[in-house]
Amino acid sequence: MSFIAYQKFWRLAGIDHVHVNGLRNKFCEDDASVAASARECLTAMFAAPAKGCEIMPVFSSGQSAKQAPDTFKALGSMDLIYTCGGGILAHPQGPAAGVRSLHQAWEAAVVGVPLAEFAIDHEELRAALEAFAA
Repeated sequence: MSFIAYQKFWRLAGIDHVHVNGLRNKFCEDDASVAASARECLTAMFAAPAKGCEIMPVFSSGQSAKQAPDTFKALGSMDLIYTCGGGILAHPQGPAAGVRSLHQAWEAAVVGVPLAEFAIDHEELRAALEAFAA
């Protein structure tokens, strides 16, 4: 079953968020499918009210600071839940730095600055990009 159909059944049951996988995920779903699923979550099912009929897409599956710009570009929105267990807990400078690296990556994404360039002046992001290079 297509995710687009599947999520509609759950929305009718009353959910407010759903897992859509993540870009460059550790499973087999390609990025185009993940992005289409996430965009569908942010699309209202009914004509009125236009706002408030959406659900929050939840990104996970190997996410870190590295995928933030592509996720933002694919969705065109920051209306999402971006779960990054390893991207936070495996950060070489510790979990607090992992969280800061994500904030920095999303800041770079929103203002349209490449991560490598933004990382020059942001130590936590630089460390994350080095740690999660593979």
